[in-house]
Amino acid sequence: MSLYRDDGIVLRTHKLGEADRIVTVLTRRTGKIRGVAKGVRRTTSRFGARLEPFTHVDLQLHTGRTLDVITQAETVRPYGEALVTDYPRYTAGSAMLETADRLALGEKEPALRQFLLLVGGLRTLGSGEHDPRLVLDAYFLRSLAVAGYAPALESCARCRTPAIRAFAIVAGGVVCGACRPAGAAVPAGETLALMVALLKGDWLTADASESRHRTECSGLVAAYLQWHLEHGIRSLRHVERELAQ
Repeated sequence: MSLYRDDGIVLRTHKLGEADRIVTVLTRRTGKIRGVAKGVRRTTSRFGARLEPFTHVDLQLHTGRTLDVITQAETVRPYGEALVTDYPRYTAGSAMLETADRLALGEKEPALRQFLLLVGGLRTLGSGEHDPRLVLDAYFLRSLAVAGYAPALESCARCRTPAIRAFAIVAGGVVCGACRPAGAAVPAGETLALMVALLKGDWLTADASESRHRTECSGLVAAYLQWHLEHGIRSLRHVERELAQ
């Protein structure tokens, strides 16, 4: 029996049989793994509560034929505790977990930068220092950058001229007038400045932004993310519903 240890963030879980659960975790060294936690749905389970989404856990597993088996689980930090009582932060955190799951395509492919980004995003979200949608958009932009899909924001995505006229998802970001494709959005300059600030971690600029520019930024970032993932982020529906209220 091959044993190994790793720590990671629980992304999602689903039931297996009458008492077991399959747990998907983005780990520090191994990448995304799926492990069977046996008996965790029983009230007598030793570590069922430690294997909930948002939890940073230290795991011991043994390698199985199809799925590894979780034999030990210790809580490192329960990020969910700060989120479950705050609906906007909870929905933003759920969108983070879903995005991390989508971006980590293959199992057991190391993704240290994505792991560290997710940990930092959940920590910032739980601290309450910044608007949850700003934190989410910053996470989206940076995770895309780590995956190699960073949008061009300061010069034309096609010809590199600094004369910015529009934002085109299919072109990879901002474009000049000559390169602008049909259907490109024309965001406010302040919206593009906000996107740059979020990508670079300039929270002074981001926190000072106006609500209308945050809303426009969120729409562009969400559309850009989902176009590159080629799949919708279901959790975003709840985030957008919260914004509309």
